[in-house]
Amino acid sequence: MELAAQTWPELGSYFETESLALVPLGSTEQHGPHLPEGTDHIIAESLARAAADRTGYLCTPTVNVGVSPHHRQFHGTMWVDAPVFRDYVESLVSNLTYHGIDRVVFVNAHGGNITHLREVGRRLHDREEAYAIEWMWDESIPTLVSELFEQNGPHGGPKETAMIQHLAGELVREDRLEDAHEGGVVFPTDDSHRNGARTFYDCIDNSANGVFGDQTDATAEKGKRLFEAATEQLCELCEWLDEQPFEDLVAKPHV
Repeated sequence: MELAAQTWPELGSYFETESLALVPLGSTEQHGPHLPEGTDHIIAESLARAAADRTGYLCTPTVNVGVSPHHRQFHGTMWVDAPVFRDYVESLVSNLTYHGIDRVVFVNAHGGNITHLREVGRRLHDREEAYAIEWMWDESIPTLVSELFEQNGPHGGPKETAMIQHLAGELVREDRLEDAHEGGVVFPTDDSHRNGARTFYDCIDNSANGVFGDQTDATAEKGKRLFEAATEQLCELCEWLDEQPFEDLVAKPHV
């Protein structure tokens, strides 16, 4: 069920019996010469909607701009400062709790959001207002990702390329896949760490074209396998979370 497509009386019926919502979040940032800047939010929204369709749970509108200053050197990248992002998402969830939601799955497709979504979840958890957890699609199916791609990459690589080939193939610049691979790098690079310390802050410090991995290894068929497997994981997570008594989810008392 998509919140934005329902009327308020229809949503009232949902809130009478259900207390879970999916919140898709991504980014609008460079994904190399071959993928659209909306890659992350396209993936997040598609997964959240698919899970909502299969389970009947509520899916909110998508948060399209995330924490992406580390991609700022590339044209068109958009971002909000981390404190602003955290406060916005926290306020969004508090809005949902006003209507009766007490558990939320952040359907996330941008690595830069992870730490901040975890912090938002902690704030809500500590106040016993809601139990909100961050879910990252590729982290739910690591074995399949490794099986499908010999040279994976954390950004603009074959897994994201394959997903967009499956979800929005018309947006993939297939004639630039070789350029993406040749101008990018396999991560981590030899000079990205030194003596146990990360020696970089921005994506461009490691990759001149902003991408990592072998994009030529991606296909729409592989993307479909990734999408179906991740959707199944998300549905199972939602069903598990819905079954938990809320008193078991709130912060434990001091010993």
